[in-house]
Amino acid sequence: MGTLAPNSIAAEAHDRNQDQVVDGNHAKVGQDDDDQQNQLDAGAKFVLKSKGSWVHCGYHLTTSIVAPPLLSLPYAFTFLGWTGGVICLVIGALVTFYSYNLISLVLEHYAQLGHRQLRFRDMARDILGPKWGRYFVGPIQFMVCYGAVVACTLLGGQCMKAVYMLTNPNGSMKLYEFVIIFGCFMLILAQIPSFHSLRHINLVSMILCLAYSVCATAACIYIGNSSKGPPKDYSLKGNTENQIFGIFNANAIIATTYGNGIIPEIQATIAAPVKGKMFKGLCVCYTIVTMTFFSVAISGYWAFGNQSEGLILSNFLSDGNPLVPKWFIFMTNIFTIFQLSAVGVVYLQPTNEVLERAFADPTRKEFSARNVIPRVISRSLSVITATTVAAMLPFFGDINAVIGAFGFMPLDFILPVVFFNLTFKPSKRSLVFWLNTTIAVVFSVMGVLAAIAAVRQISLDASSYKLFANV
Repeated sequence: MGTLAPNSIAAEAHDRNQDQVVDGNHAKVGQDDDDQQNQLDAGAKFVLKSKGSWVHCGYHLTTSIVAPPLLSLPYAFTFLGWTGGVICLVIGALVTFYSYNLISLVLEHYAQLGHRQLRFRDMARDILGPKWGRYFVGPIQFMVCYGAVVACTLLGGQCMKAVYMLTNPNGSMKLYEFVIIFGCFMLILAQIPSFHSLRHINLVSMILCLAYSVCATAACIYIGNSSKGPPKDYSLKGNTENQIFGIFNANAIIATTYGNGIIPEIQATIAAPVKGKMFKGLCVCYTIVTMTFFSVAISGYWAFGNQSEGLILSNFLSDGNPLVPKWFIFMTNIFTIFQLSAVGVVYLQPTNEVLERAFADPTRKEFSARNVIPRVISRSLSVITATTVAAMLPFFGDINAVIGAFGFMPLDFILPVVFFNLTFKPSKRSLVFWLNTTIAVVFSVMGVLAAIAAVRQISLDASSYKLFANV
């Protein structure tokens, strides 16, 4: 469903524009590409260098989507039940796969016309107008991606503390100390110069996400088949009001879990010609998505029912006593910690690109002192800031829910279909036009409702907020 109709419409649009292409653009594609490469700003030239294959693209996509937040999917099921949970999980997979393919087709279309767009804000500027790129898409993408870096740093610290408490239950170290330790690790990885340079790290990341998903699924099945786990209760908790807002929260969790927000930047890492390569990368990614998301969500909810915690790993302990061997929990957390570092560095790339554009000199060599010194300083300050925020605000998950509602919904569900309709102008009588319009409207409404639910949750939890809290 995700590619046949859009490709057909794209082909028709290309045929309609063929005369114009032959008259001017087609003959200039090679020259335009050369000119574009020569005129690249430092952010595009150094951070978004186009050298990768579709396999590398698959690694980047998998790391950006298949991340530890998938371990919260059983918790989302507690608000939706079996039927609603499975349906929302399937819809999330189909819509995002479809939407990401639409973005890819739009990017390929412009690349074939000799104007390759390397950033999300470039697409918004060219399709919607310069103000949309500068004042809407650019800030939202920065907020979402930098928010993901802070969230990864906080979650990494929480996983490190869980390992510490498992081995030393009476230990005195606080959460913010572990956040700082994790931030120091991120500080090293952040110095890797370009997005393309992360390909080997993201291959390891893909293996790690499979590893901790298999571990989580195996632990859920083991506990679910034993007498150690809680009684299986799949009823929805709370009164009617809480259940309604719970549905909104659950949809926001699932949408954010499938969220990406950096599809153009990932496609920018692919060496020309780009045609068809993103689709192959998405197939790699969504094979992993299907294996991990559904296995963890279904096994976790089956084992713990409405007692599923916000992070399913927390269910493996009952009153401080492990329900599976300690070494197994230790190993699962270690896999999670290392993958979180890769996810954080991937979502740091849009920030790196902005910093490089501001402080680097594209006319000098990438590893000249003129460019290396500002790179190290700016990226270090970026990571230090994210680490400080994560350590100060251990309740950042509530804030991130608002960011997700305002950010991932527009970037991943609404703008792709709008970009496609405005670029290829499918007939208003066609299925593609109405499918895209329906997706845009439905997810616009869902985004508003999810934002309201997230703000409500902040107001409910505000009394428990405390800076540098040891949660």
